[in-house]
Amino acid sequence: MAETDPSLIAPDETASAAVEAVWDERYSGPGRLWSGAPNGTLVAETEGLAVGTVLDVGCGEGADALWLAEQGWRVTALDVSRVALERAEAEGRRRRVDVHWLHSGLVEAALPARSFDLVSAQYPALFRTPGHVAEHALLDAVAPGGTLLVVHHPAPTPEEARSHGFHPDDYVGPADVAALLDDSWMIEVDEVRPRHVATGAGSHHTHDVVLRARRLA
Repeated sequence: MAETDPSLIAPDETASAAVEAVWDERYSGPGRLWSGAPNGTLVAETEGLAVGTVLDVGCGEGADALWLAEQGWRVTALDVSRVALERAEAEGRRRRVDVHWLHSGLVEAALPARSFDLVSAQYPALFRTPGHVAEHALLDAVAPGGTLLVVHHPAPTPEEARSHGFHPDDYVGPADVAALLDDSWMIEVDEVRPRHVATGAGSHHTHDVVLRARRLA
């Protein structure tokens, strides 16, 4: 099961370039970074949904996007890493799967409002801002009647975060998104569940935080 890498929102162009460089370097290794299979929570939570348009935020090497396209979804998949997208496109050509690949961060993409029947953000690393820019970008992309699916790892302790060089308060989590949902949304899933992943860079994580909400109007 593959984890996706983040579509990041950086405070300025210099920071955006630095973030892109970091992820390009991670994807420049000889092997696949993630497992190559779609995220299990995505598979489970989309079961029974009517296929339509979908935005895959932080698509990485494209496992989720390609799986969704193979199920009949019309997929737009974005990522800040050009190297990751090149890998995703190559795999799409090999499998003869059509996906609209977009080299961009979420906010920078300036996507049409309310245009996706499903917005999927699997383990995104979205910077928290005073105006909740990342959270609103996710919400604004969902069409009336559409579904927002945000999946993340449980928040690390401050000590765990420091050991990896970041502060947990710097990033958006599912709870931050849920806090902005008003009565035009219905929360259908908001829970922590076990996660079983055998391979890939995120295989050490044992639980998922899952938020699934439907826009009513």
